[in-house]
Amino acid sequence: MDCSASKQDSAVIITVAGRLDANTAPEFKQECDVWIQRNEHHLVVDFAGLSYISSAGLRSILSLTKALKQHRGTLAICGMKDMVAEVFTVSGFSSYIPVFPSVEEALTGVCS
Repeated sequence: MDCSASKQDSAVIITVAGRLDANTAPEFKQECDVWIQRNEHHLVVDFAGLSYISSAGLRSILSLTKALKQHRGTLAICGMKDMVAEVFTVSGFSSYIPVFPSVEEALTGVCS
């Protein structure tokens, strides 16, 4: 998994590519935690390059959601494709985490 982050407007965009599974979820969580510790509480996670997500990956997103909620922060997911979008929908995550087609639309949703 490749994970990188950048600040844009009042949000942090975390770009994830590859696989988000039991082996890589801790790295994803650590990247997100760094930003939360810096008092950045509006995150956009770009999954455009993500090809696979496991239950461990979903748990890391749930953990992130709870951490942000404690800080009255927001989380938006964008760019999901194919299997990742299907897993996200079937798991019910898309019913309580905002999902957007693009980073730009997610920034508008998170920063407004």
